[in-house]
Amino acid sequence: MDLVVLAASSGVEMADYEQSIQELIDAFGRLPGIGPKSAQRITFHLLKSDKAESERLVSAVSSAVHKIRYCEVCFNFAESERCAICRDENRDPHLLCVVEEPRDVVAIERTREFRGRYHVLGGAIDHLQGVGPDQLKIRELLIRAAEEGITEVILCTNPNIEGEATALYLKRVLDIPGLTVSRIASGLPVGGDLEYADELTLGRAIEGRRTLEQ
Repeated sequence: MDLVVLAASSGVEMADYEQSIQELIDAFGRLPGIGPKSAQRITFHLLKSDKAESERLVSAVSSAVHKIRYCEVCFNFAESERCAICRDENRDPHLLCVVEEPRDVVAIERTREFRGRYHVLGGAIDHLQGVGPDQLKIRELLIRAAEEGITEVILCTNPNIEGEATALYLKRVLDIPGLTVSRIASGLPVGGDLEYADELTLGRAIEGRRTLEQ
């Protein structure tokens, strides 16, 4: 049994961790989905592991932090000024898929159903959290739609309240002559996130997208 759990259940007061250990626990605890117990277990696992394994983790984190930037065109993650998708000349430059986060690009790419390009908003409209259109990459989207010869914009925001609000707002502002605005089709659970959808469900949703009437 974990010594921390054993001590807590027996009523024994635990001594403070060394400062460096506590700082590491606190750092892991600030990650999304990681609670205090999980943060402790991860920390103790690293401390008990071979130093080479821990150093590989440190190196990977450091490399990502220093190398990764936002693509200057679509705002996906990239290691250079443009991401691999924006550099790919075989992609359809007239078809644009709008998503909330870079992880959604990965989810859609796994379906192998979409061969256009992307635009990452950087989130969704959520007034309760202070996120409005000005905090997202919507102005950049409008510029791309007007200047890059885009013929169709597929709104692939998440099927939850914030995602639907964002899609409705984008439908309204993308009122450009000759531009078709479509919404990702049904097949995804309401309230879910794209990153958790399986490839088949997400692929069918892409294939069955519908046009949003003005």
